[in-house]
Amino acid sequence: MLKNTPNPPRKAEDLSAYTRLDSAERREAADRALDIHLSPNKPAKPDTQDGQIFTVAKGLNTESILTTLSETLASANAMANDLAFDLEGSRRHVALGLQQLIELGTLLANRALDDIEPPQPPR
Repeated sequence: MLKNTPNPPRKAEDLSAYTRLDSAERREAADRALDIHLSPNKPAKPDTQDGQIFTVAKGLNTESILTTLSETLASANAMANDLAFDLEGSRRHVALGLQQLIELGTLLANRALDDIEPPQPPR
């Protein structure tokens, strides 16, 4: 017949190391617990300037950054293009000018991506 609980150990283990009440060890453990909860380490000041909201994570490779830039510019280009066709007159010219600047930025980002050497596969 199968039981839901395991059999107890055949030989009682020496648990005296876990059950003794050494006040020095207890005091150290209590102090560590209180230090963690009552006086945590203050986080290091971030590497940002006052008023800066966004930052790029450190350690990203250049290819990832340029790829994200290219995709962001493509999205901005699509939004500016869509907006330009809903406008008329000088506002449309302004929107098309912005769209052209975004397209130039996209071309520069894509050129930088083309100039990056692909990583060599491990041997």
